[in-house]
Amino acid sequence: MTNKAINTNNAPSAIGPYSQAVLSGTTLYVSGQLPIDSNGELVGGDIKASTSTALSNLQAILEAAGYSLDDVVKCEVFLADMSQFADMNEVYGSFFTGETKPARQAIEAACLPKNAEVEISCIAVK
Repeated sequence: MTNKAINTNNAPSAIGPYSQAVLSGTTLYVSGQLPIDSNGELVGGDIKASTSTALSNLQAILEAAGYSLDDVVKCEVFLADMSQFADMNEVYGSFFTGETKPARQAIEAACLPKNAEVEISCIAVK
């Protein structure tokens, strides 16, 4: 099986030596997405806006590979502050509206890249 790197200009470039996503067979592994806007600026200070931006970036990468949020089977959410869980969850739920929601874990992380409030990765399968 051949792995294929997926990269798109519709989401922020990777900030390290990794791909935005890797397609292996029919499984797409999307790297953690930070709340970086189209100007390359970190969206911070508002967990709802940060979550929306991170998920929009994730969605752009999925679409670049021919996938959608409905194909997501697992997400990992890293929060800098677990007290923001409810607000993050509210926005997260507005993106995943299908009947079958992805499996998920949410983890508090002491420090995220670029001092972001949230980082979200996923696995999608066709």
